[in-house]
Amino acid sequence: MGNLKLKGKDILKLGYPNNQSVNIALEVMKRNFATKNIHHVKSLLKEILISPEHFEKDLTFGQIAEALLSSKKTEKRMLNIQRAAFQVFGNNISDEAKNQLYTALKLPVSVQGALMPDAHSGYGLPIGGVLAVENAVIPYGVGTDIGCRMSLSILDTPVSYLDGARDKYEKALAEHTKFGMYETHKSHIDHEIFERDTFSLIPLLRRLKGKAIRQMGSSGGGNHFVEFGEVEITEEDLQIGLPKGRYLGILSHSGSRGLGAEIAQYYSRMAVDQCPLPKEAQQFAWLDLSTHLGLEYWTAMNLAGDYASACHDDIHRRLVKAVGGRVKARIENHHNFAWKEIHNGREVIVHRKGATPANENELGMIPGSMTAKGFIVRGKGNPDSLKSASHGAGRAHSRGECRSLFTQNDIKKELKLKNVTLMGGNAEEAPMAYKDINEVMNAQSELVDILGTFQPRMVRMDR
Repeated sequence: MGNLKLKGKDILKLGYPNNQSVNIALEVMKRNFATKNIHHVKSLLKEILISPEHFEKDLTFGQIAEALLSSKKTEKRMLNIQRAAFQVFGNNISDEAKNQLYTALKLPVSVQGALMPDAHSGYGLPIGGVLAVENAVIPYGVGTDIGCRMSLSILDTPVSYLDGARDKYEKALAEHTKFGMYETHKSHIDHEIFERDTFSLIPLLRRLKGKAIRQMGSSGGGNHFVEFGEVEITEEDLQIGLPKGRYLGILSHSGSRGLGAEIAQYYSRMAVDQCPLPKEAQQFAWLDLSTHLGLEYWTAMNLAGDYASACHDDIHRRLVKAVGGRVKARIENHHNFAWKEIHNGREVIVHRKGATPANENELGMIPGSMTAKGFIVRGKGNPDSLKSASHGAGRAHSRGECRSLFTQNDIKKELKLKNVTLMGGNAEEAPMAYKDINEVMNAQSELVDILGTFQPRMVRMDR
């Protein structure tokens, strides 16, 4: 942890109580001041000890101050006997996914929940799960890919170019998109997000900044993609501002890359330490937003969400520059995130893990598969779904099942049938791995209105 020769007995000599505050102080100071003079470090620790209330909201020292101010012992939280109110949308949902939500609904902090029609089992909260809690945030309720996002750019280019200049568009995807852990762009933009104080105020983020810069404008593996396709506007909307008709579009799906993954892993471990729960509920450990760690995670999560958005901006910018045209409309939305919202007259933290925000008149994009149409939607603000909708078609088969069920020939036949070109991808993301998107959309007619569709024509994924 650095070269700082600070020991627990040194901190006790300063007057610190012989409790967890010593270990926390030791960790924080070695993490943040490894190369500083030990006398300077001791003077800082003494200052915090004298007036911990002055440091309670400080992103560097808040955890020490909190430990000094708190005399509470960490006790195992018990689950409630009764579940909080919930609603399940759709019928084709596994018992495993339902049971994951049922466990989450018994948390002492839970207020309300919902399952979207694309729901399937995940780690912690199920994919397609929505959970509202009081003054807390659950790292695994957000997920490991913080701020995973859909982004659709609608261009003024004639859609016929997808056939007439097919080679040009395929070349743009091949040369100007990057996927997975090892592909990065040779040049990087100076984005304002890297100037934010948050990167320097939180030690974990300071360490991850270089990786975030390198991975800017790239996409993850798994089900993440960048596509050229055909947009059809079927219902005019003032926010979109386009007449009914067919347009050329760029659709991307990805999140906050290594930055978000490491934030999720770190604070999930911290949550488990801070919030012990029965074995069946350990993945739902939460961070109280009145605590330093809760505030720190909330700050890091929001930065990761903004970073995910910036990555999509860069992806679309590079592709538009390569193929030409102008962006006439942009539709985008997060999933895998937590929001402060008002529901039933009270402020709650709403976790949407693989669910699309669908507030009244809010636009969103719900994809199908690499061959199936996706849908441009407008939210209805349904309170029973916590103003949410599905984030896609949802998996019908697990990744492991797909590897044994589908071959590359199966995928090629489906691609040919739907006139789709695929670069990368594997059996885990086969079109047949997903539920019927039309059934999913029919099951959420109370949640969203359909304004248009997106039909993939050229798809790039990780290899």
